[in-house]
Amino acid sequence: MGNFLTLNFWFNLRPGAFIGFSLKIILGFIFLFMILAIIAGIGKKRWAKSLYAAVWRVLYYFFLTNAIIGLILLFFNYEMVPFLSARFWFLFWGAGMIVWLFFIYKIIIKIPHKKEQLEKEKEFKKYIP
Repeated sequence: MGNFLTLNFWFNLRPGAFIGFSLKIILGFIFLFMILAIIAGIGKKRWAKSLYAAVWRVLYYFFLTNAIIGLILLFFNYEMVPFLSARFWFLFWGAGMIVWLFFIYKIIIKIPHKKEQLEKEKEFKKYIP
């Protein structure tokens, strides 16, 4: 654990390939993203014209994009490409996911407001011929 917290671990340009348990964790994480992308794709098609369509669409692109980026990073690490296999790319990937999840959260927060507007519009249209 001490090596995990050093700058040399994260910013070494030739870190070596993942082996053993760390490789299994990253592959499991990428596989989870692939499964969630499939589920979100099904949700995106099923609820295409609902109030939650934007959420399903954004989640689909989030999971699919991050699965592809993870596979690319893992490939570069496996092939030990000098600069592209550096571990700080995983930090950038994680920071990007956090920022993206923040924007997904902002979309989810707006759903009750949209639902309220639709109900008001429905109530208003009830009296229009």
